[in-house]
Amino acid sequence: MTFEYTPLPVPSDRRGNPRRIGVEIEFGGLPEDKAARILARTYGGQAQLEKDPIWVVEGSSLGDFEVYLDIFLRNAEKSALRDLGLKVGREVIPVEVVTEPLSFDQMKQLDRGIHALRDAGAKGSGDGVLYGFGIHLNVQSEGSDVHSILRPLMAFAMIEDWMRKAMPIDGSRQIIPFTEAYPTRLVSDLIDLGEAPSADQLVETYLAHCPDRNRGLDMLPLLMEAYPDKVTAILGASKANEINARPTFHFRLPDCLIDDPEWSLAKEWHRWWLVEKIACDPELMARLRTEWKENHGKITLLRSTWADRCGEILDEAGLVPETA
Repeated sequence: MTFEYTPLPVPSDRRGNPRRIGVEIEFGGLPEDKAARILARTYGGQAQLEKDPIWVVEGSSLGDFEVYLDIFLRNAEKSALRDLGLKVGREVIPVEVVTEPLSFDQMKQLDRGIHALRDAGAKGSGDGVLYGFGIHLNVQSEGSDVHSILRPLMAFAMIEDWMRKAMPIDGSRQIIPFTEAYPTRLVSDLIDLGEAPSADQLVETYLAHCPDRNRGLDMLPLLMEAYPDKVTAILGASKANEINARPTFHFRLPDCLIDDPEWSLAKEWHRWWLVEKIACDPELMARLRTEWKENHGKITLLRSTWADRCGEILDEAGLVPETA
């Protein structure tokens, strides 16, 4: 199936401005300097070394890019030990391309750069057992109110088991604990909150089960942006300070299969579009909440049973892709 780019069901924020999307692309097979130069040739602008191993592309038609080895050592002071760590890391640690927040039309242009990187030898998740590379979509929230945050969170939480089964991520990513599934208890507690909880109830419920970043949908940047005092009070100042607060849903589940000529960023975008499409349908949301509770009962034995039932519900709503 060929996936197409579909605009968000709610394309503008509460102020009437178009919602923007930041994209992070992980891959192997190319050093960061070469990747930066390829992007500069594709979109214009100038590639330059900002601080080894961090490259930037400035002044392109899509704004500025950052290109770097995705490892904590990139910000360490230069030393023989750091350089050795970077050299070893390049065998298994991805190079990451990070965009500015893009308009929807700008995001669609990223496939040009993806094709250029592929032609130059970029490798995706399917190329090796340790190549657990992904796409991160940082989708601007409609607003900072509880309603705008809860609806997409709730939609994803209820369909996550189905999405992982019907649109599975590469096996290499399943053995790396960076995109763990939400605990079923979190989903149950979110449903119990109802449709109009307080901000404190929402933050307390989420952080009680997911005080870390390693989730398919990482909510900490958005919660930190919207409710910094509450998040800090629960996590503590030290841990809260490590969170890069921003008004976006940090969707980490999508794959990067950049070396597959049949793959497109549009396929991964479709995952998030589907979440928001469901979130905008009150009747479908109500049905999913009711049937999730009925399916799970007091004890959840098999998550796959809900994945199958969820798929039937979404199919009846006309929301299941042909490949799922």
